[in-house]
Amino acid sequence: MPITLLDGIVIAFTLVSAMLAMVRGFSREILSIASWVAASAAAYFFYPIILPYVQPYIDHPTVALAVAAAIVFFIALIVVTVITMRVADFIIDSKIGALDRTLGFLYGAARGLLVLAVALLFFGWLVGSNPPGWVTEAKSRPLLEGIGNWLQGILPDDPEDSILNRLKDINPEGTGQSSGADQ
Repeated sequence: MPITLLDGIVIAFTLVSAMLAMVRGFSREILSIASWVAASAAAYFFYPIILPYVQPYIDHPTVALAVAAAIVFFIALIVVTVITMRVADFIIDSKIGALDRTLGFLYGAARGLLVLAVALLFFGWLVGSNPPGWVTEAKSRPLLEGIGNWLQGILPDDPEDSILNRLKDINPEGTGQSSGADQ
């Protein structure tokens, strides 16, 4: 069984992802994710502070809520990213910089395989039960399918309803108050 187009894509994409993560270092990769999580948490918890300043300019309550959350998110993301970049630079320049870059390479390779597994799931959904030969004959297909099956196993049975129910629990009116509060 020769190497197929999918195998070539897997090798190239995984190596590029691994090399980029190696250059940035494991600490910067992880702190980058932490920055996005921190900014999301800040937006979730602090949008009510900004909402009264946005509402006079935006009539639709849901749009006002989204704008207030976006403002908090982007300000928090900028602040946290500046801090985490300094921490990551300190780690890379320290004695454990080589270890940080090695772990970054491994992290990048794992990230590349994860992205490709999701892409293969999406591709399988698009083409249905008759994928092209370069997919069915690929040596990397069992690995990517295994990762994809694992990912599907950890998702809720109905992700769309789960997300919508959580969004409805936040505040359907977008006013920063509970949905039963009078205004």
